[in-house]
Amino acid sequence: MIDIHSHVLYGLDDGARTFDDSVAMLRVAEENGTTDLVATPHANLEYRYDAALIRQRLGELAARTKIRLYSGCDFHLSYDNIQDAIEHPQKYTINQKCYLLVEFSDLLIFRNTPEIFGRLQDAGMIPVITHPERNGLLRQRIENMQAWIEAGARVQVTGQSFTGRFGSRAREFSETLLDRGLVHFVASDAHDCERRPPKLNEAHAWLAKRCGASVADLLCIENPRAALMGEPVTAPPAAESKKWYQIWR
Repeated sequence: MIDIHSHVLYGLDDGARTFDDSVAMLRVAEENGTTDLVATPHANLEYRYDAALIRQRLGELAARTKIRLYSGCDFHLSYDNIQDAIEHPQKYTINQKCYLLVEFSDLLIFRNTPEIFGRLQDAGMIPVITHPERNGLLRQRIENMQAWIEAGARVQVTGQSFTGRFGSRAREFSETLLDRGLVHFVASDAHDCERRPPKLNEAHAWLAKRCGASVADLLCIENPRAALMGEPVTAPPAAESKKWYQIWR
């Protein structure tokens, strides 16, 4: 499996704290079937995104794991970040290609989000909305999300949301997104080895049981691989609407 969202690099944000923590997280990921992993430290008002330091720490860790490592960013929408990304389109993207993980604030959704996404896309980036199921404001804006997707954005759901780690609301919204064909990636968003571990195998198994092996592979392997290469991705088809006689039974 290929994990495109992980806070595995030590000392850069609220993920791994030490080099040993990073090594332990990579060991857990490898033991649970991850072959490729994108390190995505935050870029926000609290944590500065240091591309040179990220490359250095990726090099340190590459010698301690069989997992193939890549860089990316958990990118927060702020004026300075947006301007910098537009000026340096490959600085924050997954494997310096075109997919940009975008994390929304829990407090505010910009009214001009379509315009912001349009500017990022004009600069060659594809916004990937991260874990909307865990954002109370986005859970109320599924129609907006669908419009953003139709305009070219993509969506990543956290694997543990499907299995209930983030509560019933996150689980139910994850399933709603899946049923409406609005999920393109499943990732771990790992921060440690215990509470938020870098495991995708449980989510893959859940998806395979509910939707079939082809959907599980699409969301956990094929689309993430396409993101690494900067290639187009697809979402599973929306679930068929219930027949009227099923609804009124």
